[in-house]
Formats: sequence, structure tokens, C-alpha cells
Amino acid sequence: MSLSADGRNTWVLGASPSTAKEQGEKNSQDLLEALYSPAGGIAAALRSVGSRKIWSGGPDVLSPRQDKDGETSLPLERVLGEQGCEVEMKETIEMTSASKYIHASPLYQDYWSECMRTEMNRIRGSSLSGLVASMRLPGLLMPPSPSAGIASAPRRFHEGTCLLWQDLPEVRENGLLETLGPRERQLQEAVTIIATFELISSEASYLKSLTLAVTHFQESRALRLTLPMVEHHILFSNLVEVKGISERFLLDLEARLEESVVMRQVGDVVLQHRAALRRVYVPYITNMMYQETLIQRLMQQNRGFLHVLKKLEKAPVCQRQSLKSFLVLPFQRVARLRIILENILKLTSPDLDPVPLKEAITAIHQILTECDESVQRMKQTEKLVHLEKLVDFKRVKSIPLITRGRTLLYEGFLHQVKVKKSTTWGSFSSFCQVYLHLFNDLLLLSLREEERFHVLDYATFPACVRVEQLTAEALGLSHKSFLLHLTRNHAGITAAYILAAKTSLEKETWLKALGTEPISGNKQL
Repeated sequence: MSLSADGRNTWVLGASPSTAKEQGEKNSQDLLEALYSPAGGIAAALRSVGSRKIWSGGPDVLSPRQDKDGETSLPLERVLGEQGCEVEMKETIEMTSASKYIHASPLYQDYWSECMRTEMNRIRGSSLSGLVASMRLPGLLMPPSPSAGIASAPRRFHEGTCLLWQDLPEVRENGLLETLGPRERQLQEAVTIIATFELISSEASYLKSLTLAVTHFQESRALRLTLPMVEHHILFSNLVEVKGISERFLLDLEARLEESVVMRQVGDVVLQHRAALRRVYVPYITNMMYQETLIQRLMQQNRGFLHVLKKLEKAPVCQRQSLKSFLVLPFQRVARLRIILENILKLTSPDLDPVPLKEAITAIHQILTECDESVQRMKQTEKLVHLEKLVDFKRVKSIPLITRGRTLLYEGFLHQVKVKKSTTWGSFSSFCQVYLHLFNDLLLLSLREEERFHVLDYATFPACVRVEQLTAEALGLSHKSFLLHLTRNHAGITAAYILAAKTSLEKETWLKALGTEPISGNKQL
């Protein structure tokens, strides 16, 4: 079977096993190009995923079935038997970055856990000392207690030591501590701890974890052999690019620190990297919903993957951290970055220009907003992919359901009321259930039989959809009834439907959804 240009399944009769394998690899490559194209071809990719019968499970399952003739991944026995693919129990990971701080940094998961614990116990109060104490970076940069000397600052993490601002050689050599007054020292400590060490040291910690994720998990040959190419790409997405951007960002921050240990501005450094940050974070975070689904299914269904993953996670270098904890790091980091910048702004001296920092905060906020919007679009598109497989247009002219920007707003059952006249009995009514799918640009009316929807009619929304109140008593109808007008339906003509809800609340909900305000009036049929 192959995939035609319009996303439909086509069968290639008499294809050899090698041809089938080549076709499968081509389809996988086409899917990857669609998923990660800068033009945003994710909808096309999802249509491809949803329509290919070689993909098993529901719409959210992204794994090809195993095929005897054209296997895309190896079973457990073959993985264990492959020469040179033993799982290496690494003690350390070689850090090739030029960063000064990455070697002394803990894993970002430890930093994040400490931040969450500190947030739970944040000191309440408006005083400067309370604000400084509440902003201090836990564990990674814990300042000394008032009764302790500067040199006795505790080191909470077992791996390496992270300097406080006052521990920097430049600070000690220049005697900056002695030139700052008590209040100035507190303020400078707060600003520099956040600006240099929660920004710089935490970025170094983040880069360290990303490096481990790439070199230990993503580049593991044993793990790669357990997965088809598409699944491996979905699992790790563009993590290598995220790591590269983090390293360049960190080196620029360190370069600013080398210019002056009293860092007066970091907003401009963030702004220099905003385009790159957006380029890598939006697709990665958008892909996370598929990452999670894929991992859950692999843990349940792929013995080879589970076996190799458990061994990788037990390696000392992982420090008991799971693969999931590494894959969620980019989302945690971009969210934390905004908080760090906001904290810096709160503590910035009034005589400094706040504009670059404010613009940096806005830039990170825009990235987070775009990530959220992209995830919501993906969820909507996935719903459309699933729905498209269940909708039958045999009775009416077929139209594509998956189009750019389409979202499902509301759906549910209503009763269609058919009023008929009889010379013997007068008027009488009959009822049948119809199912409405209301999109932001389309209204579908269908009959639902089992799990399929047989479309009766449709119209462009809101341009060709109107609703009216009925004089229900005069027609012998329930007060929960209303009239639906399609001014131009699938056949290009007008159509009218009397619909009845189960409750008054449901009726009002549909009236509000189908029209900005229901048209009042007495409609006599």
C-alpha cells in the first residue's frame, strides 16, 4: 500500500517485499518532512498518519505495524544479538562545550526540583531582605547564613560546586565586597545571583542535561535499533537543535559576565537569541503531546525498547533520572526563563534602562503563547483527523474536513422534528436524532449509526446559517424547539430544519453557538 498525493490509501498489487519496504521508507520520510517543515505542514502530516491503514491503533498512535518482509524495527532478541549495540553503563558524559560552568553544574532536574520546593516555601513579605531571600536560587546557589562567613556557603549538590557571586575571583581581587555598603550589597547580591547565576548557572545546568539526553539516549545505537525511524524522530524531535541554541545562548551570557562581573544588563542578550529560541522551542513543545503518547505505548508494547531504556536509565550518569525527565526539560526551561527575567526586572536599579529587559520578557512570553497556540492547533487537527475517518459523505457532495485554521467548536445530538399534514388526522410530528458538528467555518448535520456519521447536509458557518425562535405552542411543538436555516446548503439551495433540544439550557446553548443572537419572531409552517 502507498499513499497518494491527496492523502488517500492506494494499494500496489503484486509489489515485492523490497518495493514495499522502499515505499514504507519513502512514506516515513514524507511524513517527517511534513511534520517539521517550516511552512507548518503538520496538518498534512496528520492527515497522512490518520489515513494510512498500515498505522495501527487510534489517531494518536504513531507506530507502524511490524511487517515480516520489511521490518522497521528489531525485536528484543535481535537487538540483544546485534554486535556492538550493548547498552553502555556510562559513569560520565564528555562535555565538549566551551562553557566555564557546565562541568560544575548539577543536572537541571535537580535544579528544577529545588526551585519547586522553594516556590512552595517562598518567604512572604515586602521587605528587601525578604524579597532577596525569596529570590535566592535554592541548592544551586544557596547563600551563606548570616552567622556564617562568605567562604562557608553550603554546597547542596554532590556534583561539583557552583560559585556565588561573591566567590568569583574577579569580585575578590577587585575588592568589590568592601566597596558595597550593607544595603547595596544585599541588592547587588540579589541582582547578580538572579541575573548571573540563576540565568547563567541554570542555563549551564540545562545544557548539561540536554547534552546527556542527546549523547546517552538519542545517540544510543541499541535504543535506535528498537524503533522505526519515524518513532525515533518523534521521540527526540529537534532536541539536538535545542541543545545547540542553549549552548550559544550560554556562551553569550558568559561573555557578558566576563565584560563585567557587575552585570548591568542581560535583556539585550536574550533579544539577540529570541528568533533562534522561537525556532527550536515552538516545534519541540508542539511535539511533546505525541512524545508522551508514544512513550506510554512503547513502554506497554515494545519489549526491546523497554529493556534498553531501563538499562540506559540505570547508568550512573543519569543519577536516577528517567528519559521522560530529560524530554520535558525544554518546556520547563522556557517557562522558567520568563520567571527569571521578571525577577531581575523587579530588582533592577531605577537608574538602569528597563526597556531591553521588558522587551526580553515580552519576547519569551510570545514564545510561550505561540507554543500554547500551536499545541491547541495540533489537538484540533488531531480531532479532525480522527473525525474525517468516521464521516461518510455518500449522500451529499464530499468536502475535506481537514483545512488550515478549522476548529471544532461544539457537537452533540438534537431531535429533528418533521411536521406532516394529513387529511384524516391533521398535522402530526415525527422525530429522528441528528448529530451536529459545529466548526468555526462549517456546520455538519449527520445521522449517527454506530461509530459513523452519515452526512445529511452542511453549510458554511456563520455566513449561511441562521436560527429563529418558533411559536411552538401553535405548532404543537415543545418549547425547546427552534428553526435552523441554511441559506445555502451543500446543493446550493436553502433548507430549513426544526430542531428540538432535551432541555431549555441545551437549546439556549445551541442558539448561542449557532448565532450571535437568536432572531425573535413567530414562524408559522
